[in-house]
Amino acid sequence: MVFAHIGVYLAAAIFMAPLVYAFFSAMKPNQEIFSMPPTLIASEVRWTNFIDVFSYGPFLTYIGNSFFVAIAGTLVVLAVSTMAGYAFGRLRWKGRDAVFVLFLATLMVPAEVIVIPMFIVMQWFGWVDTYQALIFPFAFTAFGTFLMRQFFRGIPFELEEAARVDGAGPVRTFLQIILPLSKSGVAVLSVFTFLGFWNSYLWPLIVTVDYSAHGTLPIGLASFSGLTGTRWDLQMAAAIISMIPTTILVIALQKHLVKGISMAGLGGR
Repeated sequence: MVFAHIGVYLAAAIFMAPLVYAFFSAMKPNQEIFSMPPTLIASEVRWTNFIDVFSYGPFLTYIGNSFFVAIAGTLVVLAVSTMAGYAFGRLRWKGRDAVFVLFLATLMVPAEVIVIPMFIVMQWFGWVDTYQALIFPFAFTAFGTFLMRQFFRGIPFELEEAARVDGAGPVRTFLQIILPLSKSGVAVLSVFTFLGFWNSYLWPLIVTVDYSAHGTLPIGLASFSGLTGTRWDLQMAAAIISMIPTTILVIALQKHLVKGISMAGLGGR
């Protein structure tokens, strides 16, 4: 038991080390970050780095765009994944399992492989450099559908049968019976999806033309690096600021996350 706790603390220290280094580096002068010998505490603490970030390009616009894309994208993914998960997990129809296997097979395709085809489709729709291009290509996720299917299959079928006896159809059963019992699963999917949109860099970099209007936070973080050098102090400060919303979200939904992940793993048993 003691060794298990030591392992947990050691793993936590390893994961926290980069965050601690980034936090202290965010308060250093730029030239001191890579000074030799390296130091953790700055000789001159500069809290103003966290303020200067907002004067270095349209950083507030990047934050606002990231919030909009992450929230809107999460809502769309929740709507699509919960309905698809219900269809695959609770409804009986011909070819259901075969379609589900094909749907899961898309998880084996790296996102980088379909970047060019997705960009061509966005051009056909006229969505290049729009919010739609940042949201809808990732609305139909096999992971979200699989997660909700597993969670829905863990709910007793007797509840659905009782609702059917009372005259409830599939839509009413889904909205009034299944979905309210799946709050933990929805919370898990919400967090994972929000983090995915919030941290996405490659796709916004490709599909966005006017970064000052539609750029997201990861693009804003990259803007601190240029041909003439990198403002490591401001980049570290911006990275710390960008972690605040996601940290608050995970802490707020921590109980639902643990419960949801454990129940999703038992789905279908």
